[in-house]
Parts: sequence; structure tokens; C-alpha cells
Amino acid sequence: MFKENRDDSGFSGGRRAFLFGSVATIGGALLIHWRQPRVIAAVKSEPGEVTIVQFSDDGKRLGKVKVQKVIKTEDEWRKQLPSGVFEITRHADTEIAYTGKYWNLHDRGLYRCICCDNALFSSETKFDSHTGWPSFWAPIAQENVREISDDSLGMQRTAVACKECDAHLGHVFNDGPPPTGLRYCMNSASLKFIKAT
Repeated sequence: MFKENRDDSGFSGGRRAFLFGSVATIGGALLIHWRQPRVIAAVKSEPGEVTIVQFSDDGKRLGKVKVQKVIKTEDEWRKQLPSGVFEITRHADTEIAYTGKYWNLHDRGLYRCICCDNALFSSETKFDSHTGWPSFWAPIAQENVREISDDSLGMQRTAVACKECDAHLGHVFNDGPPPTGLRYCMNSASLKFIKAT
């Protein structure tokens, strides 16, 4: 009824088009899946007090304090934060590597939470991880962050959130430099840098 077109390799044009079309469809579906924001279900803000360590803007440790957890509605966070920052901090999205404003910053200073100003990291623990995200081998105080099991994207990872407001910051991995061997891989959009004077 119809004649099948074959090239010199013996493959029919119809089969080749089908294979390329299938690969393109699967690739497109995966790309859309990976770019969708991931809500880490373990992060649910509940009212109450948390203990954090306060720091001055010049990085001086001021001591432990109990503070009320920062709780806001989705609408309140949307009004406070630009849309990209909102998706990253409140819905655990991730910025594209090498696009954040702090991945290649080498100035001395303090990194605070963009949502609540909690002190999170110091430039003293920042290192070049060659990943395109700002990376630190330790938080400024372990009390100021919380670690959450994250099984999104079909793998087991450890997400890092601000203890005071539950903002998603990034993830921590076991491939960092001494002395901790950890790499806190953070989103620039989750941070606010205060330059040392």
C-alpha cells in the first residue's frame, strides 16, 4: 500500500522520527518536572519560640536568645519578597547555577536570611565549590539553621532552612573541605550579605 523509505543504514525514516520524537518528549517532560518548585513537606511553620545565636552586623557573637518564630501567610510573604525569591525561600525552588549574586563574592562579611535577618553564614567559612552557588563549610551557628530530610527529585538529600522563619536556603552535602568536610550549598536569593566595615 505504501512504500517505506529506508536510508543506507537500513533504518526507516518513520522509526527514526518516532525515536527522536520520543526522546524529545521525555526530555521536555523531565525539564518541566525539574523546574517545578518543590515543597519540602517537613517544613511547616508552627508558632512558638526558637533558640538562636544573635550576631552583630560585623560578625560579633552576641549570645543565645529565645525569639518568636516568624510566621506569615503566603500572601504576606509574596508582598515582602520578589517572586523568584519567594519561590526559592517559601517553596524550595533552586536558582540556576552561576546566576546568583553571591556565588563568586569574595568580600568579608555576614550572610543573613533574606526573610527575617537571622545570621546564617560568615565569609570566613565560604569557599569556592566550583558549583555556581555560594558554599560554606559551616553555618555561623548551628542553632540558627535546621536540617530537613528531602527526598524530592527521586534522591535523598538534606535541605537547610532558617530556624527562625523556615526559609529554604539550600542543601548540605558531605563533600566539603576541612575542617568539617561539609558543603552548605546555598541559594544567593535566600541570603542578604552585610559587608564587613
